[in-house]
Parts: sequence; structure tokens; C-alpha cells
Amino acid sequence: MQQSEIQSIKQRYGIVGTAPQLDQAIDIAVQVASTDLSVLITGESGVGKENFPQIIHQHSYRKHNSYFAINCGAIPEGTIDSELFGHEKGAFTSASSDRKGYFEIANGGTIFLDEVGELPLSTQVKLLRVLEAGEYIRVGSSKVQKTDVRIIAATNVNLQKAIQNGQFREDLFYRLNAVPIYVPPLRERKNDILLLFRKFASNFSEKYNMPPIKLTEDAQNLLTHYYWKGNIRQLKNVTEQISIIEQNREISSSVLQHYLPQEEAIYSPALLLDNQTTNNKKSFNSEREILYQVLFDMKKDMNDLKALVNILMQQKDVNIDISPASGTLMKIDSVISPKIEKENSTTFNGRIIQPSDNNIQDTEEYVEETLSLAETEKNTIIKALEKHNGKRKAAAQDLQISERTLFRKIKEYGLD
Repeated sequence: MQQSEIQSIKQRYGIVGTAPQLDQAIDIAVQVASTDLSVLITGESGVGKENFPQIIHQHSYRKHNSYFAINCGAIPEGTIDSELFGHEKGAFTSASSDRKGYFEIANGGTIFLDEVGELPLSTQVKLLRVLEAGEYIRVGSSKVQKTDVRIIAATNVNLQKAIQNGQFREDLFYRLNAVPIYVPPLRERKNDILLLFRKFASNFSEKYNMPPIKLTEDAQNLLTHYYWKGNIRQLKNVTEQISIIEQNREISSSVLQHYLPQEEAIYSPALLLDNQTTNNKKSFNSEREILYQVLFDMKKDMNDLKALVNILMQQKDVNIDISPASGTLMKIDSVISPKIEKENSTTFNGRIIQPSDNNIQDTEEYVEETLSLAETEKNTIIKALEKHNGKRKAAAQDLQISERTLFRKIKEYGLD
């Protein structure tokens, strides 16, 4: 599909973004539109999954017939069968007359089942029959009726896990998942975040008749690296709040932080690494980032250790057995004869390792260190307290966490 066609579809449905994953999802939607295959759209809440069923319907031969979008999670379990398949008069207490369901009304058209993972198991069986044979039975009836409906489903639930937990039928999953479409979250579309922000800022500027808000460079960096658990929906809400509340139309990072939920202030590891590269020092925006950094350091240590062992084994025929158990890291200290020429030496973590022609002495020491995240966090806090002579306020500032959080962690790890 040509890029110009994809861009035309984006403009038609108000889709903003240049991410390759987004373009791929649109391309698949258009290609599958001319068929009657079932489509399962997956992605987190707030990523804009509702646009893709409309793209499929409008590019299919069914576009002149009915299109219904049904939120399965919003319909009570006791009435969902009646909503989807209809009911006969007297089928239940409030059934005072016959009622057609969506599958009967939408005959020849398309039905979009949003939050399909919320369907009760009994309804899943009936939906499977529609997919396999195009048949359904009204509630309170024994007469089989036919329908010709294209079914498109969407979910933010991990259906594979739901199948394992007995909450979703495996056979229905494979029927719905004839063609999968994945809509990426904002954190996988970092270049699109600022584009979306500018679009929302412009829209709200027109809506509320005020100048559009703009972000400083540090605020743009914060916005781009924020986790955005609520994705596009959350970004839109934050932009609207700032547009209405802030008098100053240029927004700094300190102002922006007030609109980002601090209890969920999860930043991607890329932000942490960028900050360290720029400032050449550790700067933690949350407790989670401390753990991220520790894991990165451990991975680097393991890679360095493997490189050292390979070098030693190449330079001298030495049998070294490395079998780290899960959750442990082994360090090797070898006493090397100093009689080796300098050009044959190897540097590892700032130390000069010189392989000896007389063989490596059997003084290898294996020290096990736990990789428990809790233990690592504890050690990090201890080091910060030691660095600042037990001054908690200074330690908390160094760790970039609140003093209250540090106090809680000190109590939790018994560091009083």
C-alpha cells in the first residue's frame, strides 16, 4: 500500500502518527477489508483501537450496510445475550415483547465487539456458533436463525492468559484471531507523542478560544519519556487540563510534572540512560529506575566476566567452570604471576590481568551475591545513607525519591 494512501486514511479518521507499527496496522486493515475474515485488534487501553473497525468496514463491500460498535464490558451479564441475539416475548420477566438483537439488525453489515475478553463463557459459546455457521437462537426461542455479519473484535486483555485461567474459550480465540492487528502503545511511538500533543493543544485552543500551549525543551523530553499508561486518552486529558488551568502558555517540565500522576510516574529506561549520558551521573526519578539501573549494571558485569573468561581460556589452556545458579553472580579473582610481559596483559574493570606461562594459581574465589531486587534496593539505600553520614534528607535527594518513601524503606528493611 502506498504511503500516500495511508496518509489519506489517517486524515480521514483523524489518526496522528508516523510510527511504522501504526502504518503497518492501517495497511493490514485495508488489505483484509475486502474479505469476510474475522479480525482481532489488540492493544492497551487508550491506543485508538476503535478506528480500525471503521477503516475495515468503510473499505469493504458492506460499507453501505449497518455498522454497530458494542462495548461488551458495559452490558450486564444477564442481558448481553438478549442484546446480541434478541429475545422472545415472555423469555424473562421484563420481556413484554419480541426484540431483535444486534446480529439480526446488522445482517449484511459489520459488528465491532469491543472488550470481547469481558464476554461471559456462555455467550462465548453462542458467538462461536455465529462465527462457524452464521447461526444463532433468540433467548427464549428454539428456532435457529441465520445471519450474515462480519465480526471484528478488540481487547486490551491478554487472551492467551485468559485461556489458561479458563476465562476465555481457546476455539473462539482462534476463530476471532483469523487476522490479528496490533496497535502499539505510545511508549513504542515516542516520535508521535509531540505530534499528538500539538494536535490536542491546537484543538483545545480553538475550543476554548485561547492561545495554544507550548512546551519547553525539558518539558518535551519529559513528555516523550513518560510511560503513558493511559496512552492517547491520557495524553489528551493532560493536554486539556493544562490548556484550561495554566495562565502561562509556555509549559516547563516542573509545571508539567504536576499533571502527571506521581504514584504512576513510571519513566522508560531510555530517559534514565539519556540523563546519565548527558550528566555523567546517576539521577533516579523513581524507585523503579533504581532497580532498572541495578539490572543494567549487573548485565554489564556478566558480559565483562564472560569476556574475561574467554580471554583467559584463549591465552592459556585453563579449565574454568562457570555455572551461575539462578539469582547469583560469581566473581573470579585470579592471582597471576607478575613475570609476564606487559604486551600480553589484559585489562578488566580497571585491573591488569596477566596470564602466566607457569599456569594460573588455584586461588579462584567464588562469591555469591544475591540478585534479589529488594536486597539490591536495600544496599543502594545503605550506600546513600553512608555517603551522607546518615542524613536522610540528603540521601533521599541523592536517590531522587521522597524523604517519606526513604523513611518507609528504612523501616521496611530494618535500617533504623
